Amino acid sequence: MRLKVATHVVLPILLLTAFAGPLSAQTYPSRPVRLIVPYPPGGASDLHARQLTAKMTDLPQPVIIENRVGAGGNVAFDYVAKAAPDGYTLLWGAGSMTVAPALSANLPFDVVKDYAPISLVVVVQNVLMVPANSPSKNVNELIAAAKAQPGKLNYASAGAGGIPHLTMELLKSMTGTNIAHIPYKGDSPALTDLIAGRVDMYFATIAGGIQHIKSGKVRALGVSAKKRAAALPEVPTLDEAGVPGYEVVSWFGILAPAGTPREIVNLMHGHIVKAVAQPDLREKYVGLGSEPTTNTPQEFQALIRESVAKFAQIAKGAGIKPE
Repeated sequence: MRLKVATHVVLPILLLTAFAGPLSAQTYPSRPVRLIVPYPPGGASDLHARQLTAKMTDLPQPVIIENRVGAGGNVAFDYVAKAAPDGYTLLWGAGSMTVAPALSANLPFDVVKDYAPISLVVVVQNVLMVPANSPSKNVNELIAAAKAQPGKLNYASAGAGGIPHLTMELLKSMTGTNIAHIPYKGDSPALTDLIAGRVDMYFATIAGGIQHIKSGKVRALGVSAKKRAAALPEVPTLDEAGVPGYEVVSWFGILAPAGTPREIVNLMHGHIVKAVAQPDLREKYVGLGSEPTTNTPQEFQALIRESVAKFAQIAKGAGIKPE
């Protein structure tokens, strides 16, 4: 009798435990989902995120943008890394988070281990630009000029240690050139001095440079990915333009805290892919100079690992040590 009673009590409990994960995923989301954006409202990162969430209307609950700014994005990255893994706090991740380990020795989060990647949303290319009156009409001429005058030419960056900075350092390393670095406090002053001819070259995001390229204020020599940018199809890749094997890209995508149930990750992945596939959203992203791109959680995880390793190698080659 005791055995029968125990069986009748334990079996239902075991069954409920076994189905707890799938059942919770079936009811998700039952309240609004927060998407934590690491950068201020109105910027390119924030704009990309808001355009995506506006298309995710088939979810039973809204996805709400929450901007958590500070420490170059690390405040938001750390916040989500430590959030409950229940699918209600997600991160609008940026490629810059894969640079952080190369710059900071004591990060409070692990870029590879503390997140469950869901999907890329866009790939962001950089574009190498020179002033409109520059004598260098292509990448080979620019490299030749730099080799002929070691240390005389200079390049701007939007800040030391950022992806545009490391993008240029990789180009220097691959071409054996000595070009002086002039760091600025942001994209706008760097572009201003490039247009005025006070600096010789600048790698910026396509989103930051495209209006000046289209207006003829600067000349675009090459883009940083292996594939030409949809927003600048006439501009060759650095690989095509004379630097074989060159490739650096950044990205925006959505990640959850590590430990988030696989069912929730897969559900959100499906909604993201569906939203990014919508033609009007893709058109908006291309207009911003970005490439709408989704991938699987496994592919996204592999990209993060590869990017962390690549930027660590570039930083080491440039003499940048974690602080």
